[in-house]
Amino acid sequence: MEKGKLPGCVLTVMKNLNLGAILYIAALMAYSLRGIIEEGSALEFLSGISAVPLEPWKIPALSVCLCLSILCIMGVQSSGGWHLFGKVCLEVVLGFAVSWLLGFSYTGIVLLILADTMRYFPRSRWKFPAAVPICLVYLLLDYDLLSAAFDVVPLTAYMEYFQSRPRGIFLGIKNMLVSLNMFVFMVYMVLLVREQMSEKERILSLNQELNRANAQLQEANHQLEEYAKEAEKMVETRERNRLAREIHDTLGHALTGIITGIEACTVLMDVAPEAAKTQLKAIGDVARQGMTDVRRSVKALRPDMLERFDLAQAIENTVEEMRQAANVDIAYCCSTDLNCFSDDEEEIIYRIVQESITNSIRHGKAKHIQVEISRKYNMLRVFIRDDGTGCKSIKKGFGLSHMEERLGMLHGSLRCSGDDGFKVEAQIPVRWGTEEKND
Repeated sequence: MEKGKLPGCVLTVMKNLNLGAILYIAALMAYSLRGIIEEGSALEFLSGISAVPLEPWKIPALSVCLCLSILCIMGVQSSGGWHLFGKVCLEVVLGFAVSWLLGFSYTGIVLLILADTMRYFPRSRWKFPAAVPICLVYLLLDYDLLSAAFDVVPLTAYMEYFQSRPRGIFLGIKNMLVSLNMFVFMVYMVLLVREQMSEKERILSLNQELNRANAQLQEANHQLEEYAKEAEKMVETRERNRLAREIHDTLGHALTGIITGIEACTVLMDVAPEAAKTQLKAIGDVARQGMTDVRRSVKALRPDMLERFDLAQAIENTVEEMRQAANVDIAYCCSTDLNCFSDDEEEIIYRIVQESITNSIRHGKAKHIQVEISRKYNMLRVFIRDDGTGCKSIKKGFGLSHMEERLGMLHGSLRCSGDDGFKVEAQIPVRWGTEEKND
């Protein structure tokens, strides 16, 4: 059965049972009062009670109207909080009025109010403040307790109108309705508690399944990390083997040609100098081609300088080595922290500085080189300028093409200018989460 449907059906039965019980007791009171009036024994009846009863028709009419009002209020759904508290207070007041009309002879309507309120217990923090007053009202709704404070006519006074046998039957029916209402209330509470326990068990089961799923997910992530590491090692091994083969084959071919050519030059040097010069030129071509092949094979390797030092120190060491080896004035200025980049970013920054200085010395014959590294917001700028011969028509060779390719992988850009010396400017976006460190 759908969740909440069975307790809802029992609550509907309880509502109908209370309406029937109230109508029955009110009808008994109205019937006996009318009979007393018609028999002319009203004076004797009034002398035995402490309050003046209502007109016969008003007792069932008002009782049923108040009971229907309570049922209508119960049909209004509450979202909890003060709304629920106010709703319950109004129901209790109307229930008290019904019980007062019936001479405090029936309090089952309060159990109905309590049962209706219990529906909101799982989702309302006002459950205890709302339930406690209802239980107190139910315990205090007794004629013997309230007769001193309220002038009411007890049901026993009305029942004196009937003969002993019918009176016993009518009171037995009334007691049976009260007991039946109590029994239905207990059944409702058992079903409600059982449903709440089932809901808690379902939530607990879902939590356990979620924990198992999380554990499986963590295990899968761990396995995935292991697979990724193994795959990375396999790729690295294959790449190393490939590079080893290519370097071996390239250097073997180039060195074999160089050795053979030198041996030939040794023989031709004395007998045919011109042929020896031609042979030496061919040897130079072989050496240059070998160098080109080696560059192509090792372009993906990380520089040894970065393996031994951090980026800032590696650039400073490279600048100093080039300054001493080539006897060139190199001015280096860095206005940002360089120790916050990933490996691929460090490598391209280092390669740009290294390749640009090398090109300035080798091709531009520069005597003064200026290297500047700065950062503005999330963009790193590497700028190299020299006073060399420059180049009107720039043809990107291995070095510049390699720099441009690596910058493209980082979504960066490269600009070159050969007017008034040679200028190289690289823009590298700093990845999200890479913050500049301030000392």
